[in-house]
Amino acid sequence: MSRRRSGCLVALVVLLLIAGGVLVVVDRVGVGIAEERVAEQIASRGGLAGRPAVDIAGFPFLTQALSGEYEDVRIRLTAEELGQPAGTSADVSLRGVHVPLSDALGGSVQQIPVDRVDGTATLSWSLLAAQLGGDTTLSPEGDGIRLTKSVEVLGFDFHLVATGTVALDGGDVVVDVQDATAGAVDVPDAVVRQAEELLDFRYPVPALPFGLQLTALTPTADGVTIDVAARDTVLSG
Repeated sequence: MSRRRSGCLVALVVLLLIAGGVLVVVDRVGVGIAEERVAEQIASRGGLAGRPAVDIAGFPFLTQALSGEYEDVRIRLTAEELGQPAGTSADVSLRGVHVPLSDALGGSVQQIPVDRVDGTATLSWSLLAAQLGGDTTLSPEGDGIRLTKSVEVLGFDFHLVATGTVALDGGDVVVDVQDATAGAVDVPDAVVRQAEELLDFRYPVPALPFGLQLTALTPTADGVTIDVAARDTVLSG
């Protein structure tokens, strides 16, 4: 190969690399702008109380924007954005989001069809413990929970320590207290058993956005994590 041809080939490769780099930069700038716009639209059409953090996954982004179909839009929702009590959060992925480019550019998005929504909602232990008030603490214990609380039952004051189960029943988180003890305090077993029954409770999970349904529950270090899902959802405000 002549030196001239070799030099032309090197120059071509350099130009292609530069062009590729420019496209990557344009793609990343585009996705950043789109994430802001999508966050605004989802907050408005999804009935959220605030604009969430949005991450449009997949590369390249520009091909998704041109087609008007986004493969995976990931959203982190705080309690404030959900309009829920402190200690509530959600992480969801909107898969198959349809927003025509012309509507997006014209600001005329009225509906956002979504093929599937998957994710998790988390209720913190402190949020659930607040349902019993006082000095109640809740924490994970294997596949169940550990509960501690100062109680007064039938004239006996003692610090109760118990394990139990936490489960999902429809739209409620159900805590069932079992195997309670009064520590070193001499308390009749019947009193401890009654304390157990008094501490059982249900927490109705407030309605979540995007038509999300509760499907499963797992105790974790942060709280109760609930799997959520929806199919063929239309966000229309």
